Amino acid sequence: MAQDLSKSSLDTGAYCKARQRLSSKLLPALSKALCERLSQAQSNSWRWRGREIKLIDGTTVFMPDTDVNQATYRQSSQQQPGLGFPIMRIVAIISLGCGAVLDWASGACAGKLTGETAMLRQLDAALNPGDILLMDRYYTGYFTVARLLARGVDFVSRQHQLRHTDFERGQRLGKGDHVAQWSRPVRPKWMTPEEYEKVPLSLQVRETRVGEWTLITSLTGAKEVSRLELNEIYGWRWHIELDLRAIKSVMRIETLRCKTPEMVVKEVAAHLLAYNLVRSVMAQAANKMNCTPRQLSFKAALQQLRAFEEQLRHGAYARVMWLCEVLIGGIGQVKIPHRPGRVEPRAIKRRNKNIAHLTQPRAVLKTQLQAQRELIMAAVYA
Repeated sequence: MAQDLSKSSLDTGAYCKARQRLSSKLLPALSKALCERLSQAQSNSWRWRGREIKLIDGTTVFMPDTDVNQATYRQSSQQQPGLGFPIMRIVAIISLGCGAVLDWASGACAGKLTGETAMLRQLDAALNPGDILLMDRYYTGYFTVARLLARGVDFVSRQHQLRHTDFERGQRLGKGDHVAQWSRPVRPKWMTPEEYEKVPLSLQVRETRVGEWTLITSLTGAKEVSRLELNEIYGWRWHIELDLRAIKSVMRIETLRCKTPEMVVKEVAAHLLAYNLVRSVMAQAANKMNCTPRQLSFKAALQQLRAFEEQLRHGAYARVMWLCEVLIGGIGQVKIPHRPGRVEPRAIKRRNKNIAHLTQPRAVLKTQLQAQRELIMAAVYA
């Protein structure tokens, strides 16, 4: 070499070994500590009447089709063995104000206690008294609502499609607006008799009709929170759909790369830590530009961080500090346009390539192709 240095090795063994030694508890701990600082530093303008609003939803990611991954996470029951990929379910609680992932739970997509409501019970630490949780109607079961109210957490959601709403009953608050009495259902199999006895016999839940939606909430005061305000609050739930899309598509977590369950968990934690670090920079930019983090583009922020990466890594201290100021200012300049009432069809214009799908395991098809090739070659040289 020109500088009498040894050649750089392309062997990634040392990196892989170091990654395996990384504690599985370290990355989530760092991410949650960062989120705690972000939550405490939030401006009141990022909150609703001084209260923090949190979002919850679930999603799934795929991973390599290895035996150990299949044993832990398994593939869809609709797919034949050898033709699918193991699936991990992730349920996350995200702050509406700063956009950071406050906590998450992960597990298989099939089996006992693997549903999203079961995973929600693992995330109690991320919900504090006084919080408002926005959720879709999948989470509106009696026992989930009772658990939230017992922790002093309010909620806003759509009414579940299987629950009948009769505005002629209950405490009338206005046209299409009342406080209903929910009665405790029978004990589910997953709940112990001791836990069941602690659940109240009835719950008071406000049900209100806004347009085509029936919303339910624990904010029962019609004078304090109007129907239109509830409709606006519930509309903010869509942010978690955008956040999960950013995590899966922009952060490229939709298809994982690790081949063992232990490393898959670390990979997800590393991606979510990186996501929260980007959100922390966006929070700094929002404070500087006197706006909210939700007005800034996550994808643009990540692109600018990547563009500045090498200069921040190798520059002198004074120059790095100056570059950080420039970077934060640049991130604050890329604001998302205000588009009230925007709607988009749930369809894509770009067509997928017309490539046949595997109908048998790859090893079986390769064996068949090799046999066909040998027959052809034998016929040629006969």
